[in-house]
Amino acid sequence: MPAFNTLRIDKDPRQPRIARLLLNRPECLNAISDDMPAEIRAAVEWAGNDDEVHVIVVEGAGKGFCGGYDLAASAEQHIEHPCQQEAMPWDPMRDYRTMKRYTEDFMSLWRCPKPTIAKVHGAAVAGGSDIALCCDLLVMAEDARIGYMPTRVWGCPTTAMWTYRLGATRAKQLMFTGDIIDGRTAADWGLANQAVPAAELDAAVLKLAERIAGVPIGQLQMHKLIANQVMLAMGLEQSQMMATVFDGITRHNPEGMWFRRHAQEHGFKAAVQWRDSGQPIPEGAEAQALIRAMERKA
Repeated sequence: MPAFNTLRIDKDPRQPRIARLLLNRPECLNAISDDMPAEIRAAVEWAGNDDEVHVIVVEGAGKGFCGGYDLAASAEQHIEHPCQQEAMPWDPMRDYRTMKRYTEDFMSLWRCPKPTIAKVHGAAVAGGSDIALCCDLLVMAEDARIGYMPTRVWGCPTTAMWTYRLGATRAKQLMFTGDIIDGRTAADWGLANQAVPAAELDAAVLKLAERIAGVPIGQLQMHKLIANQVMLAMGLEQSQMMATVFDGITRHNPEGMWFRRHAQEHGFKAAVQWRDSGQPIPEGAEAQALIRAMERKA
């Protein structure tokens, strides 16, 4: 089996037609590092090229599926990164190239000729929800959580999967609020295929994966291509291009820069608490004034 730094992939010993892709950074809630997106793509390609594998299950080690991008250290420090540029003017195409590559890496789960199932326990939030929603099917523990809190400030889901998976009305509700929903709600809304008690999650996913694994690979590929073509015809690639550009804007507009400076002064946890609390987020001229004050203080 191939070896990676941020994940593991191997065949399920109970059923070798099922590949298990395990996000394996449990010490930080499987947060997305710079290496993880490319390793996800490489692992998916390995499973896609193995004729014995019929279906891929994606899951997380430890307490949850994935807590999003690993941002705490970079948000608190003045680090120059394509997606968090300190030098001005901001270069949007430099930002876009990096984030589009990550998005394409996640989308390898969607483009893989074989079905992919996200098995979600704990949290699949922010960038972690991108990974989960790029999978074809989603099975959640009833008490698991999914959402994209950075839509409140400093983020836009680059895969743009929420509307395609959930419909415009529900997607707008989550994007406008940054709220998270549990597995029961996700299943009720049609985002998740199934929600089960946490103790039954592995058995439920194995049952579904084994049912799929009995179908010839060619049949699975044809039906996946048909379903994906509908989403492409609806403009998925154009939506992702716009979403990825907008994601960069959210990190470099006055509101995004305020969030970053607040994290640098008070810590990332404090900035996130403000973001998620529901209290008004400084914007426009107010945000710019606060940025100047924090920079003078620094």
